Amino acid sequence: MGVCNDVFRVALTEVGYQAERAPGERPSGHQKYSSQVPGLEWSNYQPWCATWTSWVAMRANAASLYPRTASVEEAMNWFKARGRWSEFPAVGAQVIYGVDGDEHTGIVLSYDRDNINTVEGNTSLTNDANGNKVMRRTRARRSAYVHGYGLPAFPEGIVTADPSLKGRSGFVYQATADSPAGGTAGTGSSGFPGTGYFGPGKANDYVTQLGRALIRKGYGRFYSVGAGPRWTESDRKATRAFQEDQGWSGSDADGIPGPSTWARLMG
Repeated sequence: MGVCNDVFRVALTEVGYQAERAPGERPSGHQKYSSQVPGLEWSNYQPWCATWTSWVAMRANAASLYPRTASVEEAMNWFKARGRWSEFPAVGAQVIYGVDGDEHTGIVLSYDRDNINTVEGNTSLTNDANGNKVMRRTRARRSAYVHGYGLPAFPEGIVTADPSLKGRSGFVYQATADSPAGGTAGTGSSGFPGTGYFGPGKANDYVTQLGRALIRKGYGRFYSVGAGPRWTESDRKATRAFQEDQGWSGSDADGIPGPSTWARLMG
């Protein structure tokens, strides 16, 4: 069975639960989870997706494998500090949402090339991050809303699509998802979407993906507020600097990504 399955059992049992909200209360309402997680009692009436994940981990006897926090950003940083962070999905991972990784969270049940299937607290079909319900959700992996994944250190190992973890102890590599997930994802290193997605006036997930790839490659100095879906002069300057560092010039270093630029950035 394994600890991951214990986490799923507890999480799925809660599907359908809905927080209560009296007239005049904050949108998050009040729920049962805060009072049952030592140290998080104060978080009642607050957005509760991270509190719910902490509660699930505690009830599944996996409290040491997930962060105990009411903050999505703290949850992300907890995994990063332990070297358990990935841009690729994993079964049982704590998915982190939001362009900056601070908006919403849940638990990944499964993944494929295009989607992740999750269980999430404080969500709904009309309000992803403050919807008051525990629900199963299916989300597009390549949406800029998906920021990345915290990988719990399950004793039985964790199934992941991250190629950098292939062959490492504690990880079981399954490449069903063959490109980074979420806001850093597109169609893979060979899947250049076309120049029409880039340049002045463009706003889409591919622009976010480009910016994050440039930042990962060391060109973050061009970005004052990080990568985003709307094309800016920062994207052009960073892309041009990357192209020039490849030894390209002229039209090959015009700040607009082409297939070669894309392949090298995503490789």
